[in-house]
Amino acid sequence: MGMPRRKTPSESVPKPMQAMFDSFTELTNEFSKKHLNEEYAALLRKLVAALCRKRPSPLLQGRISTWVAGMIHALGTINFLSDKSQDPYLAPAAIAEYFGIGQSTMANKSRQIREMMKISHWSSDWMLSERIEKSPIVWMISVNGFVVDARRLPRQIQEEAFAKGLIPYIPEEGAGVSF
Repeated sequence: MGMPRRKTPSESVPKPMQAMFDSFTELTNEFSKKHLNEEYAALLRKLVAALCRKRPSPLLQGRISTWVAGMIHALGTINFLSDKSQDPYLAPAAIAEYFGIGQSTMANKSRQIREMMKISHWSSDWMLSERIEKSPIVWMISVNGFVVDARRLPRQIQEEAFAKGLIPYIPEEGAGVSF
């Protein structure tokens, strides 16, 4: 066993929720290692932490397997996990089967999570980095009444859009760079 993984600020949870966070992320990390990748695992930890920080946390109600399958499906939905042309690819039925729940139960929990956390195809915070780069939706902003792709605008306007939270990062700097 290697060094313990350090938590990022997005994975911080209230002390009373720490054991629950650990239980959930043990499942999401294991599933990601078997069927997804580390980037999905990180997004899932971030989602578990966000749900743990809600007051009261919705994770206090219901089965852990239903929640975890719902989280995977929710993030998979906006990242096109069920598209065979994507890597990784995984059918929703495989997620439900892995956790021993029905597909409709998983889909309902997924919808609940997406609504609660405002996760949509516009939500770059919940996208894989490759999806952010390829998604024209994430980069569309209104400038003087015209909808434009921020990646094609002068740097000064990009910086202003980034500062206002309209785009996920300055395109020329890449993901993970902030001012």
